[in-house]
Amino acid sequence: MKKEDVLYEIGLKIKELREEKNISQQDLAAACNFEKSNMSRIESGRTNFTIGTLLKIGEVLKVKLIDLVDVE
Repeated sequence: MKKEDVLYEIGLKIKELREEKNISQQDLAAACNFEKSNMSRIESGRTNFTIGTLLKIGEVLKVKLIDLVDVE
């Protein structure tokens, strides 16, 4: 799997989890102390995020890191 595909799949997983919890992209971004535009890039797989970023998103969504990165 190419890096771009992994980033896209993780972003899609974040979006799905966020929507399941009825959290807007703006609210998730604010809770993570990110700009909404950054969250949009993460969810669309257009940025190479850090583990720290994923940990913060997971914390806010109340999921484990493995739940975000298990995409294969």
